[in-house]
Amino acid sequence: MKAVVKRKRARGMEFIEVPTPKAGPRDVLIRVRIASICGTDVHIHDWTRWAQHRFTPPRIIGHEFVGDVEKIGEEVTQVKVGDRVSAESHLTCGSCYQCKNGYSEVCRNFKLLGVDHDGTFGEYLVLPEHVLWKNDEKIPDEWATIQEPFGNAVDTVLAEDISAKTVLILGAGPIGLFATGIARACGASLIVVSDPNNYRLAISKKMGAHITVNPRRQDIIQLVLGATHNNGVDVVLEFSGNNQALGQGLKAVTPGGRVSILGIYERRVSIDLNKEVIFKKIRIYGITGRKVFSTWHKTSQFLSSGLVDPGPIVTHQFPLKDYGKGMKLMKDGKCGKVVLYV
Repeated sequence: MKAVVKRKRARGMEFIEVPTPKAGPRDVLIRVRIASICGTDVHIHDWTRWAQHRFTPPRIIGHEFVGDVEKIGEEVTQVKVGDRVSAESHLTCGSCYQCKNGYSEVCRNFKLLGVDHDGTFGEYLVLPEHVLWKNDEKIPDEWATIQEPFGNAVDTVLAEDISAKTVLILGAGPIGLFATGIARACGASLIVVSDPNNYRLAISKKMGAHITVNPRRQDIIQLVLGATHNNGVDVVLEFSGNNQALGQGLKAVTPGGRVSILGIYERRVSIDLNKEVIFKKIRIYGITGRKVFSTWHKTSQFLSSGLVDPGPIVTHQFPLKDYGKGMKLMKDGKCGKVVLYV
């Protein structure tokens, strides 16, 4: 089969022919329809410091997809040939303390699809049946493939109730854009989106942002205070992984408010715990992955019901062999979500 493979500990990848994977007794062979590009894939392509410490070639990359069950192992009971599926990218053990206590998103022994296990940027994919998700027929393929990052946004937004709340979203990458639509659907009274990329700010308007701000041109804190009668926002959702943005968010949140953080930081973060957290009595949530599988149920309902239309975010489509075009658009910030037809 053809696949996108990271073979060397250096920048770049290759579109090559590799053996078609074989399914074990509890595994499922899936023919991939569409895969979508994540920021993690760009890190692996560019061989950033994170990738150098986390990724070991050779490996087929990718962890977002929709496809059809082609073959099942003899012990598989939950899916059948022909089912249209996506999958949780955290391949959990099911037996550690966290898994046994309802926190499988932080499984102590998880393997990450496309990093520790051959991923979705190939014609075929093998996965254990316990991570598969059968897709609602109302959800088109181009949306089904983005359920995994959409779920990240669901958990970030809904760490607490958001109805009638004022919200500041830091970072308008695809997940921040999903979060904008989710916050609007859940009744946020004011949504402010901050990002230095005007292209993505324009998409955030389509997704329901009331106010957009380019932090290189405007003072976020002053804008937020002006829009909230000098009160600050009830909720800050941090997707950028930028130290300065996090600092702005902590200053912009009202005393007694909450901050949800999904962004990953390249450098050590320094904050004034006394001034920004303790004496303001704010609540900080670290968000990773999705709650398995309760978040998938919410995601499916958002998409199948039409509560959130991610159409404006899916901006580019390429055949798998042209993955490099999508990687460049992602790096240049000239796209929303990029999908690859396999």
